Amino acid sequence: MDGRPRLVGVEIEFTRLSERKAAECLRGLLGGMVEEEDPHAFRLRGSRLGDIGVELDMRHVHPRRNGPGRWLAPPLSTWLGAAVQAFVPREMITGPLAPERLGEIDTVTQRLRGAGAGGEGAILSDSLGLHFNIMPVATDAPALLRLLQAYLVLEPGLRAESLTSRLERFHAPPPYPAAYIRRTLSPNYRPDIEQLCADYLAANPTRKRSLDLLPLFLQLFPHQVGPRIRGKVKPRAVLHYRLPLAYVGRPGWSLAADWNRWVAVEALAADPDRLAEACRRASG
Repeated sequence: MDGRPRLVGVEIEFTRLSERKAAECLRGLLGGMVEEEDPHAFRLRGSRLGDIGVELDMRHVHPRRNGPGRWLAPPLSTWLGAAVQAFVPREMITGPLAPERLGEIDTVTQRLRGAGAGGEGAILSDSLGLHFNIMPVATDAPALLRLLQAYLVLEPGLRAESLTSRLERFHAPPPYPAAYIRRTLSPNYRPDIEQLCADYLAANPTRKRSLDLLPLFLQLFPHQVGPRIRGKVKPRAVLHYRLPLAYVGRPGWSLAADWNRWVAVEALAADPDRLAEACRRASG
């Protein structure tokens, strides 16, 4: 154990309600002060749930940020953001929270829906994600390998439960390569942390995995990982669980079912005998 508390951040995509109105809606519920980064990105500071970002999920319309796509300056970035409102979702991003506070996010999504936000899992152009940024309590190779093995064993069932429509399945991240799964589930696979990272990167040089480890490995090994990947990957000491979908427009929708699915992954990882048997059966 590294001694870190078990915390999780949440990203939720939704439609219809503007970024500005969503941020003001959150301020009315949670308190704090809204700051404008640009016309399509706002941050609620000092709320009861900490700092929360609300933005249009399109990097080209945020000209003050570093990284790829910084070529579009105002007023073109402002114009483009307004033009794509009907096609590009908004995203709410929380900081790390204790898992027992996730129920408060349900109250937040209910308030957003009441203010006009929508979303039913996917739109024609993409999915509407409910992403969990889970801070692992340990980042040594054995602990991460157990979590990864547990996830690979359970992923087919997680997909079946989480992706219920053809459109949702179409937009879902592709599965891990079969050869990588076989290698990772083998009882003879005992990598150190550098080898675990190298093997993952060789088979998965993309953020489009349902459990995306690139942010974590980029944090741990920036010089080795950074030159190998492209796109908007930020170094973060988190497991980016990006299979679940958001249904902000659906009355009664809750994060609980998807979070409990992740808890099942952690439970399997924490039971060595059961995990070994599950890996054997999955490889079999």
